[in-house]
Amino acid sequence: MDVPDPEKHSGASSGADTPTAAGENPAAEAQVRPSAVDAAPVEPPAKAEEQPPAPPDGGVLAWLQVLGSFFLFMNSWGLVNTYGVYQTYYELELLRNRTPSEISWVGSLQACLLLVVGVATGPLFDLGYFNLLLWTGSFLVVFGMMMTSLCTQYWQVMLAQGLVVGLGFGCLFVPSVAIVSTYFTTRKAFATGVAASGSSLGGVIYTITFSRLQPRIGFPWATRVVAFLALAGLCLCCAVMRVRVLPKSVRRLLEPRAFLEVPYTMFTVGQFVGTMGMWVPFYYINSYAIQAAGVDTNLGFYLVTILNATSILGRLVPNYFADKTGPLNIMTPAALCSAVLAFAWIGIRSTAGLIVFCVLYGFTSGSFVSLPAPTVVTLTPSLNVLGARMGMSFSLAGIGILIGNPIGGAILTSSGWVGLQCWAGATILAAAVASLVARFAKNPKLLGKA
Repeated sequence: MDVPDPEKHSGASSGADTPTAAGENPAAEAQVRPSAVDAAPVEPPAKAEEQPPAPPDGGVLAWLQVLGSFFLFMNSWGLVNTYGVYQTYYELELLRNRTPSEISWVGSLQACLLLVVGVATGPLFDLGYFNLLLWTGSFLVVFGMMMTSLCTQYWQVMLAQGLVVGLGFGCLFVPSVAIVSTYFTTRKAFATGVAASGSSLGGVIYTITFSRLQPRIGFPWATRVVAFLALAGLCLCCAVMRVRVLPKSVRRLLEPRAFLEVPYTMFTVGQFVGTMGMWVPFYYINSYAIQAAGVDTNLGFYLVTILNATSILGRLVPNYFADKTGPLNIMTPAALCSAVLAFAWIGIRSTAGLIVFCVLYGFTSGSFVSLPAPTVVTLTPSLNVLGARMGMSFSLAGIGILIGNPIGGAILTSSGWVGLQCWAGATILAAAVASLVARFAKNPKLLGKA
């Protein structure tokens, strides 16, 4: 009489019959069953594991990346900032049959390739080719400087120092700006400023090295010493820099819709116009001091050193406050002050006045290297298009550098030093106005963060 009961309830309790027959506790079976069900869907933990760990925001490894990035800036932008002493030497000695405008094309090509090629190599970085970019860029910079030491004609200098070294700079640009941001959060702008200050220190070291050694051992070996110093710094970068996390997808090169946004558009216009004049003092201050102000040649070569030395603070101090006030609130007054100083340069004829000018201008112009990247971040609604927006802005800035100094050199040839100084002041002033429009388009409040 017990047989019909299991048949009647077999659909409902057949799963419970087996453990009961085995002599197990039904309560225990009830506890086991939910755990077995819970163990089946394993995807949520797997998805959690796919998320990259949070940036350490400090620590030995993170600050080693800042150190490596510091030396990348030192051996890219630092050498760009050094070109002023080469410009003067080429005008007076090696390429005296060439105009200042023609000679400035070499340095302008370097800086342009740094930004434009750097943007083009961004997808390679996204694909994991960080070490390839680092080693290739390091080789091209050192090889190009070594070849520059052998140059005796203009076209040779253009190929070696302009093209080869510039391509090397472009390969190093993305690693120098991308690595640090993956290791820091709350101190990102400050860490970037510390790294960017390497460009100023490089300008100081390489300017002094070339200026002191060239009269004693000649142009070829003075340039080779600069190349050996760059080799040492770049080897350190290769030894300490490590990729922490790669982007989930390859970045887009273009995002045309960004130009429909007033803040981004005006900031990018300001970068394009400003870079046409911002580097004019770095390229021409030595020649002006020696040829127009009658400054001693030895002291004249050190004016670029002073510009670079004071711009170290111009990269650190603004970036420290940019984390609190917003980068546009720092860049706008800095650009305005740089424009005022560029116009004031017209009336400076004494050695003391030029030294004061270099101290002040070096500080106010420092933010043009260290703050554009943090500024683009604040003007980008989604990180998915950050690379594209940064690339477009930097590319236009590179074009500005490419044409700005040669235009200034042509104005110098036709209108004299006052024309060159007005060109620098006018372009930087236009950049300040564009930056001001971008700032209030982003946040209309007078004391708001932007």
